Amino acid sequence: MPMPVSSPVRAHLALAALPLLLAFGAPPTPRFTPMQPALFSAPNSLVNALADIDGDGDSDLFVGFNGTANRLYRNDGGTFAEVGEAWGVADARATRAAAFGDWDGDGDPDQLVGFAPGAGSVLRLYRNDRGRFVNATEQAGLELPTGAVRQPVWVDYDADGDLDLFIAFRDRPNMLWRNTNGQLVDIAADIGLADGRRSVGAVWADLDSDGDLDVIVGNMDGDANGVMRNDRGRFTDVAEAWGLAWGGRAPGDAAQGTVRPCVADVNREGRLDVLAANYGTPGLFLASAGGTWQDVGAAWGLAVDGRYDSCAPADIDHDGHLDLYLNGTVTQGRNWPDYLYRSTGSRFDPIEAETVTARAADHGVQWADIDGDGAADLLLTGQGPHAVLRTILPAKVARRSLRVRVLDGQDRATRAGAEVRVFAAGTRRLLALRTVDAGSGYDAQSDLPVHIGLANHDPVDLEITWPAAGTSRTTRLAKVEVDGRTVLDVRVP
Repeated sequence: MPMPVSSPVRAHLALAALPLLLAFGAPPTPRFTPMQPALFSAPNSLVNALADIDGDGDSDLFVGFNGTANRLYRNDGGTFAEVGEAWGVADARATRAAAFGDWDGDGDPDQLVGFAPGAGSVLRLYRNDRGRFVNATEQAGLELPTGAVRQPVWVDYDADGDLDLFIAFRDRPNMLWRNTNGQLVDIAADIGLADGRRSVGAVWADLDSDGDLDVIVGNMDGDANGVMRNDRGRFTDVAEAWGLAWGGRAPGDAAQGTVRPCVADVNREGRLDVLAANYGTPGLFLASAGGTWQDVGAAWGLAVDGRYDSCAPADIDHDGHLDLYLNGTVTQGRNWPDYLYRSTGSRFDPIEAETVTARAADHGVQWADIDGDGAADLLLTGQGPHAVLRTILPAKVARRSLRVRVLDGQDRATRAGAEVRVFAAGTRRLLALRTVDAGSGYDAQSDLPVHIGLANHDPVDLEITWPAAGTSRTTRLAKVEVDGRTVLDVRVP
């Protein structure tokens, strides 16, 4: 994938004030206000990822740059300070990927960073030592001399209690390192994951609801996508049979490809649908009860040809529907626009702003409630200044949400790919289905609470399911209060 060049991208994102209420009782349109723009001013960033690195209850931010020192922003109640050098992660090497996960099982997030080829390993693993990250790459057996690193994901694919590491590569077969007491050993070739196609993005989820985690791999340069079905720890590509091989783009076109696959329950039917940010027309595939996916991108308003790097769904207005941010990239000297889409429940409508601001947001995009007010804020990277944009909703609407952190029986965040369902209290009327991050943004994975917007403040029932080696472990909570400002810890042993 081409590296970004210096040229502005016009993003369809409102940063100016908008009317808070639309006609006919429609939900409020949020405003977006830049936070600390002087701090978030450096250009040419590629990747962003979030985790609570210091255990103080809010989400801190890592930003990887294209050759200047990487940055780590500590979040103190919605105010950020840059601590990359103090924490030991200010590498001045082109950084293409980042993922937070508790590799050593000690209860705090460690960090995997993927570099462009150069001196030393293209992978670096940082152990979180409560106040500083320490290079543990050699200790873990993760040194890799070369490779075009793209999507890393920490995921317990075999449900043995620790996080394994999957990485998609653009120029070599994909790899999966099994974690055994902190030692990482690549077993991808043995289990069917050493796909040699030109991969970029990947996301893990239990697509066929059989109790284990599958993985969708987005491939470029005319290669079909892979959908690797997990059958008790062995993987088979079923992309063609499930209708997901091309992600909505032109089959076999060497100029097109899928950069970022996403999974989300877009139509609120309780099944995981698939989105694809493509070089070409973006894709939206709705899951059927029969175990296949139907291409509805055009009907939902997404048939806009472009060159997209990321898809990022989130309920930004708290009406119960997942909205969508698609960011365009810069390639062959052309700036492809970004789009912010609002969901009506049956289509995506672009939010047309009274003021359209130039935002060179052509790579990383994340949604996270970074100030604890209940609303999902927007974090962007790209060739221009990276940005943290606070989402402004009326306070009562912002609090119409839940933040759920899914943990294992030892209070560790090892449940990537778990599903969080929300029902109207005392019923089985589904209000929302969300998943714990298992591959997000652009070549990134965050360690975050699941954010769920709701249409009212009524109490809800929660059902959290983690696919575990052919079984599904489920925890249920009844009559949960909807507040938005607190994080609810839920354990799925």
